[in-house]
Amino acid sequence: MLDTASIPTQKTPPVPTSSATGAIRTLGSNPATAPIVLHPGDAIPHRRRVLYIILLGALTALGPFTVDLYLPAFPVLEADFHASAAAIQLTLTGTMVGFALGQLIVGPLSDKVGRRIPLLCVTALHVVASIAASLAPTLDLLMVARVGMGAGAAAGGVVAMAVVRDLFGGKRLVVMLSRLALVSGVAPVAAPLIGSALLAVMPWRGIFVVLAVYGAVMLTCAIFLIPETLPKARRQDKGSTTVLQRYRSVLRDRVFIGALIIGAMSFSGLFSYLSASSFLFQQTYGFDAQQYGLLFAVNSLGVVLGVQFASRLAARFGPQWVMAYSTAVLVLASTTIIVFDQLGFGLWGTVIPLFVFMTACGFTMPCVQVLALDRHGKAAGTAASLIGATNFGIAGIISPLVGLIAVDAGITATTMAIVMVGCAVIGVLALWFVVRPRTVARLTP
Repeated sequence: MLDTASIPTQKTPPVPTSSATGAIRTLGSNPATAPIVLHPGDAIPHRRRVLYIILLGALTALGPFTVDLYLPAFPVLEADFHASAAAIQLTLTGTMVGFALGQLIVGPLSDKVGRRIPLLCVTALHVVASIAASLAPTLDLLMVARVGMGAGAAAGGVVAMAVVRDLFGGKRLVVMLSRLALVSGVAPVAAPLIGSALLAVMPWRGIFVVLAVYGAVMLTCAIFLIPETLPKARRQDKGSTTVLQRYRSVLRDRVFIGALIIGAMSFSGLFSYLSASSFLFQQTYGFDAQQYGLLFAVNSLGVVLGVQFASRLAARFGPQWVMAYSTAVLVLASTTIIVFDQLGFGLWGTVIPLFVFMTACGFTMPCVQVLALDRHGKAAGTAASLIGATNFGIAGIISPLVGLIAVDAGITATTMAIVMVGCAVIGVLALWFVVRPRTVARLTP
């Protein structure tokens, strides 16, 4: 196990330290009198920092993979259980409900008792629930197991973001969170593609076995490789001793609320595409499985590009100003899909603006996390849980609207994009009327 003593604890008052501690002095000031901005992660060696990124990224991906990996198996589940498509889709709703509730519990708990204990307990729950899902003889038992899987996967993303906030702040926090956003943005898009490949070599129950193995690997890594980053001294903040007080301290922040809305709307727009894409591209445009998988890969590349450029731009100009452009692009790209579809531009009139939309999602996601977490270091777990729970909870409510709108005419590019436009417009309004970019302070070094 890594030596947890090598991670310095965060110091509130500025104190003189040697350069070995990773202290940062204000540029251009007298070294003897300059205040010190110290974040514990600044002293971590580069190799260990890379290791943390890999492990925390894998933990973050556990949630999206748990939600999306079995989506290609829906027709098979429908046939095996002799159930309706709506009944099968309820297992997805149950997963997202479990995921959202699990995050709301794990986040504040990790602020109270530390990061490791909730992470280990809830990830173990994921392993047990995944095994139960693989053995479920009825749809009702599968539903129960899926709720447990969702709750069990909740710890990964929450604790990963909280650990990063424990260790880093300011502009370095932008870079670290962008790495996690890269995973959380790509995983929901890549998971159905991987699920399709798994279905080609195993029955649908094998997907849940794969998820159980994934969870077991993450549990082992958490036991031996992820240290406690929230020391006991920092768990005793008198201003946030209860769950209610922690939530209240975060939800009183106008900027956090605005970031929360923007993140939920961006994720809901992304999930609207995920829920509609298999019907749209395979039934409307006649894609086969390989072509559909290639489309997923291309859109994943858009998310990757957006995340990587966003981290650099946010560190230089501020996350709020990056989102000023990215949220506007979300509106323009989704509107363009509708216009091009109505003009009869066909496949290319859909896939090109869709790629732009996905890239704009990539720009938005890490900026939301930075804007929300940089202001709430003492309640990072609570803040992270609210971000994750809101993203998945709202997306679970909004994404079925695509099917409701298309109930008579079937799913088209227009019906998909109508929901995407609505989400994007709400995101823009939240940025300018709730966050109000000009009132947000610049990031510290």
